[in-house]
Amino acid sequence: MKKLPQRTCIGCNAQKDKKDLIRIVKNKEEEISLDKTGRAQGRGAYLCDSTECLEKAIKSRKLEKSFEMKIKDDIYEELRKRIKE
Repeated sequence: MKKLPQRTCIGCNAQKDKKDLIRIVKNKEEEISLDKTGRAQGRGAYLCDSTECLEKAIKSRKLEKSFEMKIKDDIYEELRKRIKE
């Protein structure tokens, strides 16, 4: 049986299979987006598919630390909407 790749959620620090997490990507143009395919170019961070983990990551500023940049509130709002879907 093939071993599934593991990734760590930046919100709750739980290790889960890569396919069970959502990937957030920062590309070369410094744009942040949700990566549904898991194959987009750029620096990635993983989150559980829950608003609880997103709120923990926002509060502890883990997304800002992993992407080494200040993230605007409108990007957080868009992530909240997309994760609820």
